[in-house]
Amino acid sequence: MDDNKSSAVKDFIDLVKRSRRGKFKVYIGMSAGVGKTYRMLQEAHALLKNGIDLHIGYIETHNRAETHALLEGIPIIPRRKIFYKGKELEEMDLQSILNIHPEVVIVDELAHTNVEGSKNTKRWQDVIDILEAGISVISAVNIQHLESMNGEIEKITGIAITERIPDKILEFADEVVNIDLTADELIDRLKAGKIYDESKISRALGNFFQSEKILQLREMALKEVAHRLERKISLEIPKQIKLRPERFLACISSNPETAKTVIRKTARLASYYNSPWIVLYVQNSSEGGNRIKLDLQRHLINNLKLATELGAEVIKVKSDHITETIMRISDEKEITTICIGKPHLNIFQIVWRTAVFNQLLKHISTTETDLVILS
Repeated sequence: MDDNKSSAVKDFIDLVKRSRRGKFKVYIGMSAGVGKTYRMLQEAHALLKNGIDLHIGYIETHNRAETHALLEGIPIIPRRKIFYKGKELEEMDLQSILNIHPEVVIVDELAHTNVEGSKNTKRWQDVIDILEAGISVISAVNIQHLESMNGEIEKITGIAITERIPDKILEFADEVVNIDLTADELIDRLKAGKIYDESKISRALGNFFQSEKILQLREMALKEVAHRLERKISLEIPKQIKLRPERFLACISSNPETAKTVIRKTARLASYYNSPWIVLYVQNSSEGGNRIKLDLQRHLINNLKLATELGAEVIKVKSDHITETIMRISDEKEITTICIGKPHLNIFQIVWRTAVFNQLLKHISTTETDLVILS
């Protein structure tokens, strides 16, 4: 192991010893096959050599020979066997991990959904339990599983990602490490059979593993980790110049797609500035009671739930005076940036609402509040 890796291991050992709550390290990558699991196992061997009591709680090598070989010599906590719908399935044994209580546990596939009947619905919730028990965790996840990036990544890849983690999980992390490869290196690994078996290679090359898609995902992964590092620095190093504390207000309507976009993009902004944020839904009389269509009502409930999962405070107000309500909440909550969606309106609605929009612009021009229109 080179000096840089050795130094990184020692840094993590220091982190483990400094706190009662477990420390959390996440390896993040742009896609499958970049080497996250391989690096976790390399680190596991280094920690064991340094006298750290480490066990594998869950690992997925995907039968990759180089990765599988690294399992040798690392204590593994057996998986829990569950019968579900007539099939025998295996899950990470959370209770055994808590009982054995190693200093450090490796938990792969952070975005995994647990089998029905498990204590927690998602594996990231298991990780929170492990950390709270004072056990440190090393885990891994791909960038496409981050909730706030989900829509953007689906547009790039054309693949719907159903297993997702809220961004706040990365905020629990003491270290976030990007495992980076160039597009050519990743494609070469695929062609060499180091990611999938031979029967899947040509299909993967025609779908997900295209240079243009990989480059976009790589950029997103690099930016995410850089942003996390900036946030860590801003928290740990006292600022000599006090900047104004940012507070974001995301204004949503019952339009499901626009609302989802506004929520996710405002979550990214708030995360970037390490700031609190609020989602405001103003329910007018035409949407009150049973007047709103059931499908829109369902989407609205899901979007408000998404906002909560991403760390927002949700405010729901009944009023036909939308602009005045936005301005009042903005003043009460000392909002610095109001975020709204790009309007999907016909020409008559634009004419009708111009005065309302101008009223909002006139109000914020007298304050130091910014207005962001999210496309």
